Amino acid sequence: MPEPKLYFEDFEPGAVAVYGPRLVTREEIIAFAAEFDPQPMHLDEVAASATLLGGLAASGWHACALTMRMICDGFVLDAASMGSPGVDEVRWLKPLRPGTQVRLRATIVDKRASNSRPDRGFVNYLFEMIDETDTVLTTITTPLMVLRRVPGTAA
Repeated sequence: MPEPKLYFEDFEPGAVAVYGPRLVTREEIIAFAAEFDPQPMHLDEVAASATLLGGLAASGWHACALTMRMICDGFVLDAASMGSPGVDEVRWLKPLRPGTQVRLRATIVDKRASNSRPDRGFVNYLFEMIDETDTVLTTITTPLMVLRRVPGTAA
């Protein structure tokens, strides 16, 4: 593994970055749904038109998987990331339709050094999947654990 470029000290509350874009296709929506979320609104246009979504849309879990991919490509693979203790909240606000070009807006909400482990800290993020018009489709709030460059120093 290459040496990480980003450590806890490099993450600044209030910083915003945008990752992507990524085109979401009908074929990938159906393939993901067939494998992981085989509900009619994710598999078939005709069946989907009779649902609350009013047409074919990606599974919310597909949106989460795409978000994770954009997070990894955007910065996590270059960071001293230790994963996450969990996700605080996921919201699916608007359907993710075939042919949508999505981006991920990543906002650092705050951060804090670990009280029990001086080698790491928590960086709290708001991730927003947005479309071409900056409409927010999905939001995820989560802390990420990141190693500190110099354990135990002031944050």
